[in-house]
Amino acid sequence: MHTKLLAGTSKGLVILSEENNRWKIADVYFEGLPISMVYIDERINTWWAGISHRHWGEKLHFSRDQGKTWQEAGVPDFKNHFIRPGNPATLKKLWTMQHAGTDRPGCLWLGSEPGGLFFSDDNGKTWHLTESLWNHPSRLDDKQWFGAGKDFPFIHSVITDSRDSNHVYIGVSCAGIFKTLDGGKSWHPKNNGLVAAYLPNPHAEVGHDPHRILLCPANPDVIWQQNHCGIFRTENGGEHWRNVSGKTGLPSYGFALAIDEDDPSVAWVIPAQSDERRIPYELKLTVWKTRDGGKSWTSFNHGLPVSFAFDLVLRHAFIKHGKTLAFGTNNGNIYLSDNLGENWNVITQNLSQVNCLVSASLHK
Repeated sequence: MHTKLLAGTSKGLVILSEENNRWKIADVYFEGLPISMVYIDERINTWWAGISHRHWGEKLHFSRDQGKTWQEAGVPDFKNHFIRPGNPATLKKLWTMQHAGTDRPGCLWLGSEPGGLFFSDDNGKTWHLTESLWNHPSRLDDKQWFGAGKDFPFIHSVITDSRDSNHVYIGVSCAGIFKTLDGGKSWHPKNNGLVAAYLPNPHAEVGHDPHRILLCPANPDVIWQQNHCGIFRTENGGEHWRNVSGKTGLPSYGFALAIDEDDPSVAWVIPAQSDERRIPYELKLTVWKTRDGGKSWTSFNHGLPVSFAFDLVLRHAFIKHGKTLAFGTNNGNIYLSDNLGENWNVITQNLSQVNCLVSASLHK
């Protein structure tokens, strides 16, 4: 087995591979086009790429031969749906994809902007808007669902519980975490314990801004969240969230999050200075790790730039695969650690902004 990294950048899909302990760019697909989303459906070894054409709008492509050839899939359509009365909804961006469970072949979830969750039961040939979420009373209230740095709210995270494919979480910026226990027939906000400092009521039921959410495969009741207002963790499936930001104020604000697949107490974040200054704290690019569920945090920056670094790591550009951690930045740099974050090496530079990063395990 060997690993490839798929970097979705603002100028194409860049494939990196390791040879003789050195990483190099192996291929580039969709040259010059912004890649909004990359996903690998390991059930059928299919690569997916969301593309933002400046002229043709959003497109969705897939490959069943590890990138050698690509085919175009169906694109979600809001069809006569309205963001608000008199304001028709149109697809702005494809943000995230997730399979709908190993027991549901051909079924996929797709999160979009403006805040639509789509479902396909034919491997992406056709997509259907999840009406139960679109018509949720909170979405119809622009004081509960609203844009965060975007004109509209967007769904950037979809998580399926491996124990029960009817059990799904989504993350919405801005609205918060929503959960279904019946495969999407009904949805319930799960934001108890979160803080939205920018709202008149910081503890409102809806109106929160999760930047990234991840569920621990070994213990699916444990979910981590990098939020606009800190780092949060739940041990009971979202019924209550606890703020686990650093006690000294670091780490706190940021977008990037990675968690351990086996130990629900272990996570990594890459903080930014603040919402107003989206740069590394004190211009030092630093990764922070907790081994105890956020009770304490340790910083690591060996091999990372520790002066005049302006790299920001976006929400889908930080990953963990085995003992390897990797992240890409808005300045086109990709860093990798093969010892769980204690030491880092830059493996490529001079790319355009890295929007998303995924790893693919391949047979030699």
